[in-house]
Amino acid sequence: MIDITKDIQPLTTFRNNSVKFMRRLKKTRSPIILTVNGKPEAVVQSASEYQRLLDLAAAADANEGIRQGLTELGHGKGRPASEFLDEMRAKHGIPR
Repeated sequence: MIDITKDIQPLTTFRNNSVKFMRRLKKTRSPIILTVNGKPEAVVQSASEYQRLLDLAAAADANEGIRQGLTELGHGKGRPASEFLDEMRAKHGIPR
């Protein structure tokens, strides 16, 4: 839950105290809403929390999951399904 006394801050305050806010982001894992002229303009959050949200989105959205899978494949991650299935059959004694 957002604490409006701590989690909504003017951009100027964030800019002038960025080190303090970065420590707080790591400690609380809670995002900070930055305002300009009193209106919300941006959200700052830790990289790990952002990754967690991406993972949740991927789990909820098949298209995003496929996109992430193709990206990982492009980076050399993963292996052919036939290789995985052969390994599972051998590990669990499942005949072909």
